[in-house]
Amino acid sequence: MRHVISLLIENESGALSRVSGLFSARGYNIESLTVAPTEDASMSRMTIVTTGSDDIIEQITKQLNKLVDVIKVVDISESAHIERELMLVKVRATGKDRDEMKRMTDIFRARIIDVTEASYVVELTGNQAKLDAFIGAIGPDLILETVRSGICGIGRGDRVLKI
Repeated sequence: MRHVISLLIENESGALSRVSGLFSARGYNIESLTVAPTEDASMSRMTIVTTGSDDIIEQITKQLNKLVDVIKVVDISESAHIERELMLVKVRATGKDRDEMKRMTDIFRARIIDVTEASYVVELTGNQAKLDAFIGAIGPDLILETVRSGICGIGRGDRVLKI
């Protein structure tokens, strides 16, 4: 089962390395990883997407809590939450493909953020399924380059990750 784990971690050098080392040492895979400072410059928020049974996720959570740099760990996929990912796609846009690409960006509520004679750079945000659907709809022959940010997630309602 897929889980989205958010944690607050001290914003210090080596903290990311210790967290990723925990996963690799135990043979757990990280599907997505995002890290950025919070409103408090001494802390960063890390969002990790991984898969595993409830027992494996419980073990991961316990191991993360044992790390010195980790302040708080929450599996946000246990309750209602919001996930978003950013994708930048450079696509071939010549001749009839130009109009078709413009139409596809409108359908998916994406934005064209760079235009050249032969290409567009398209910015798209949404959940993984939406981004994958966009890639599938335009087809691999038009894609020149793709960059994805990884998932950011936040709990809905009153649920917050703070100390």
